[in-house]
Amino acid sequence: MLGVDSVTRSFVKTLFQANARDEVLRRFGQLTPQHQARWGSMNAPRMLKHIVEAMRMAVGDLYCKPKNTPLRRTPLKQLVIYWLPFPKGVPTSRELIQAEPGEWEADLAVLRQLIDRFAARESAAEWPVHPAFGSLTAKQWGILAYRHTDHHLRQFRV
Repeated sequence: MLGVDSVTRSFVKTLFQANARDEVLRRFGQLTPQHQARWGSMNAPRMLKHIVEAMRMAVGDLYCKPKNTPLRRTPLKQLVIYWLPFPKGVPTSRELIQAEPGEWEADLAVLRQLIDRFAARESAAEWPVHPAFGSLTAKQWGILAYRHTDHHLRQFRV
C-alpha cells in the first residue's frame, strides 16, 4: 500500500518545488487589478494582499490568533491539507484580511520576496503555528501554501 509520502510526491504540489513557485508567480503575472472574482467578496488587489499576508504568516512575520477548530486534529487535518478541495467562502483569520492593498506592483514584488524566503527555509526550522491547522511540518506548510494560493488564483480565473 502506498503511504502519504509516496502519493504526495507524485500528485501534490508544494511551494518548495521550483516549478510550482514558477507557476504561481507566472499566474500572478497574468493577474491584473481589474480581474473579477468568480466567487467571494475580495477584489484582485485585496486577494493579492491576502496572499501576501498569508505568506508573511507562513514565514513567521505575522502572528495570527489560533482558533479552536476540528482542522487541528488528524485525520481531518490531513484530508484538508492533502486531498479535499478548498471550499469557497470559508472565513479566514482577521489578521490575513485587515491590511489595505498597496500599489499593485509593490505588493507583487513583496509576494515574490516572501515566496523566495519561504522556499529557502530549512525544513528543520521552527515553523509558525497555523491559526486553523495548528502545528504543521515544513512539508505540510509547503503544500498548504501552494493549495491556498492556487485556490485564490482560480477564484480569479488565472
